[in-house]
Amino acid sequence: MDASASLREIATFLRRLQWTLVALAVIWLLWLLTPVLTPFALSALLGWLGDPLVDRLERAGRSRNTAVALVFSVMILAMALVLVLLVPMIERQVVTLVDSLPSYRDWFVRTALPWVEARTGLELTSWLDLNRLIELVREHWERAGGIAATVLGYVSRSGFALLGWLANLVLIPVLTFFFLRDWDALVARVASLVPRSHIDAVTRLARESSEVLSGFLRGQFLVMIILGVFYGAGLWLVGLDLGLLIGLIAGLLTFIPYLGPASGIVLGAIAALVQYGDWQHLAGVGVVFGIGQIIESYWLTPKLVGDRIGLHPMAVIFAVLAGGHLFGFLGMLLALPVAAVVNVLLRYLEERYTHSLLYTGPQPAPQIYTGHDDAPGDDR
Repeated sequence: MDASASLREIATFLRRLQWTLVALAVIWLLWLLTPVLTPFALSALLGWLGDPLVDRLERAGRSRNTAVALVFSVMILAMALVLVLLVPMIERQVVTLVDSLPSYRDWFVRTALPWVEARTGLELTSWLDLNRLIELVREHWERAGGIAATVLGYVSRSGFALLGWLANLVLIPVLTFFFLRDWDALVARVASLVPRSHIDAVTRLARESSEVLSGFLRGQFLVMIILGVFYGAGLWLVGLDLGLLIGLIAGLLTFIPYLGPASGIVLGAIAALVQYGDWQHLAGVGVVFGIGQIIESYWLTPKLVGDRIGLHPMAVIFAVLAGGHLFGFLGMLLALPVAAVVNVLLRYLEERYTHSLLYTGPQPAPQIYTGHDDAPGDDR
């Protein structure tokens, strides 16, 4: 009997080791295929977000192909409208930024650095002297040459990377159409592979994960758009030449807690100091982001996002940074969805654990009243 139990334990350990090795191999393969998987992941997200609308049109009496064509057309038109409106605006803002670079350089050298030196006692200006920089380049010419060769090599390789990005941009609409058309079939295919003994638990977890993700992504996307427009318009009304660009950056970074408004305040304050150099415009920047934070905290986030993802801000920041470090843009794209799914799984495991014998311990046997004199409530 002991030998049989030992053999079962060894077999269980080997099975777990086998599945662990398979999981590690899959993660390694995903890491290698990150550039290829990026358009597929983005298209899958778009297809998953658009599938509920396709199902609603199907329930209204339209065929699957017609519903997919309508939803896909709306997506393409929305993307084209965004590009038509944003690309010229961003281009003008970038041109303004390039033209303003000398002013930012002069402000940094003549105002910011002397202010820092006066309060810290550090001599920073001498290290940024042009003649000194030239001497440093001459002293380390060979090293500079090596760096130049590295940069040129990267530029030559980046041409192929650019072609790859263009190919991915072309692939995304095509892949999105196929994901929209075949989403229900893909879900059914995956569900058919789940062991029947676990189908109820897997279905529950998949439903909860889908509800969390869909609510969070749609709500957060709307929050980013509203805040980006508000910050950009507010800074433009304050009079900042780069207000639209700074507002757009702050709005896009809103999905990382505290980073969006912090980056916007820093960039807006620098732009106000360089362009005007007075406290009135600096205060205007503070007012814009203060009102934006009040709107986000008391209206946008509670109404549109709520607590659907259930993650602490530090967990969100860690997920985004870890995903970007491990898998690049693909990791940043999937960081929050993966974190939300993991959070759902952890809640499920916590529920199983708190109802397990390991947590509750052995329950005492219930006491049965036998009718003897020592029974509770007997006054004799």
